[in-house]
Amino acid sequence: MVATPIGNLADMTLRAIHVLALADTVACEDTRVGGQLLRHMGLHKPLLALHQHNEAGAAEQVLQRLGAGERVALISDAGTPAVSDPGARVVAAAAAAGHRVLPIPGPSSALAALSAAGDTVGTAFTFSGFLPSKGREREAALAALLAAPGTQVLFEAPHRIETLAAALAATAADRTLTVGRELTKQFETVATMPGSALPGWLAADDNRLRGEFVLVIHALAPAAEAEIDPAALRTLDILLRELPLKQAVALAAEISGTPRNPLYALALSRREGET
Repeated sequence: MVATPIGNLADMTLRAIHVLALADTVACEDTRVGGQLLRHMGLHKPLLALHQHNEAGAAEQVLQRLGAGERVALISDAGTPAVSDPGARVVAAAAAAGHRVLPIPGPSSALAALSAAGDTVGTAFTFSGFLPSKGREREAALAALLAAPGTQVLFEAPHRIETLAAALAATAADRTLTVGRELTKQFETVATMPGSALPGWLAADDNRLRGEFVLVIHALAPAAEAEIDPAALRTLDILLRELPLKQAVALAAEISGTPRNPLYALALSRREGET
């Protein structure tokens, strides 16, 4: 599993080049893109198409080659295979058949954006990739992301970024966001702003609507107990003694009328204090 550049070819690691040079076959998400990358490195290898529409069948071909003693390298068009890209089925099938699976780490747009976000509150993150394309499923997925107090990382395509920006402005106006656009490429952009400002930032320059996007939704700062109504705190404490955390928070928010996010953050801190 070989990670490849997400834009800047200079990010190709020496180990990745060495492994591709040793491979007998290179499985590619798109053989045209993979072939171009290999030629750039002066390599010429047999290519096997392995993408989301043929992954099951291609996995069988990979197993046959591995069974014959070949070395097979798998690359996606950009970044790390099996992370919002094909590859997981091949890994599972190869491991189940007793073959060794090796990760060759390298560029990742999610980690690149996270490292440049400056999220001083978050200590962990959730990677969600692309949200569902259908309306109701998309709204539900976004609502679930925003309900969690931790750092969230997601991808978005250029033709949907304005819709996502409008949704974030409406539902996460005060949440801090970092937008990574065309990371590592010539017109790379990294900008941090509140959710309410994202639609205007995109509209200010037509070029900002182009390319691939990574969004980091910064973690919520834990709410101080003094900022929450004492009655809501008592309700939360009673429910936490009897119910799972998420259910207790949801009910406490509904009963008291207190926003869910600060209650959730406080409940997490209390549970952590008990351990």
